[in-house]
Amino acid sequence: MPLNAADIEAIERATLTAVAPERVEAIEGWLLPMDTGTVGRAHSAVPLHHRVQDPALIDHIARRYRDAGLRPVFRLPDLPTFEAWWPVLANRGLRREQPTLTQTGALDGLLTLAEDADGVSLDPRPDAAWMAMFLGEGLDPVDGASRSKALSRAEGTLFASVREGGETVACGAACYAQGWLSMHGLRTAASQRGRGLAGRMIRAMALEAQRRGITRAFLQVDGSNAPALALYRRAGMQTAWTYAYWRAA
Repeated sequence: MPLNAADIEAIERATLTAVAPERVEAIEGWLLPMDTGTVGRAHSAVPLHHRVQDPALIDHIARRYRDAGLRPVFRLPDLPTFEAWWPVLANRGLRREQPTLTQTGALDGLLTLAEDADGVSLDPRPDAAWMAMFLGEGLDPVDGASRSKALSRAEGTLFASVREGGETVACGAACYAQGWLSMHGLRTAASQRGRGLAGRMIRAMALEAQRRGITRAFLQVDGSNAPALALYRRAGMQTAWTYAYWRAA
């Protein structure tokens, strides 16, 4: 699914709608989310287009973050148009970390992941069981609390829960913004993996997007998360671009 410049900008704006930084500043062609939490997307400068830009912007952006009392972090696409930035960032003591795939796809593909969405609810606020599932095993509690706080601030977000026998066994968040469905924080209880719960949850998210007239979806996934990538591949999701964070060493 080829993307144009307007799609790229919409995806980046929708991303910040979903992760909801404490505030967002802007300069031409860039968003500068400002946040004291642990969510990388909520406190890293991101370009709104992938055309060639002057590396002289690095110091200007860094100064905006330092003036706000924050360390500068850049979230840059791994594209030839930003190659000139990489040595400049390295010379300023920043290093590339955490390669992440931005994947996009048609809603129809998500609907094929399950035959139904039984047991899935979409709620405007996360309940205690959702939070317990989200903050459960395998997630650093400080990071988890920061992520849940950011998601709770998000507008246009519904919180998905898969419930069986009165227990929440999977959870996630779906944001409907800028004409896209974006999916965040999908979790399945370790004892319940392999049963297709994530597919049922994603189907419920996609059905709601369909009801709203949205036809496309995106997500951002760690490039090393093989099980998630396999699931998204089945849904027809494809990598539109890879990005990485440039942070102080």
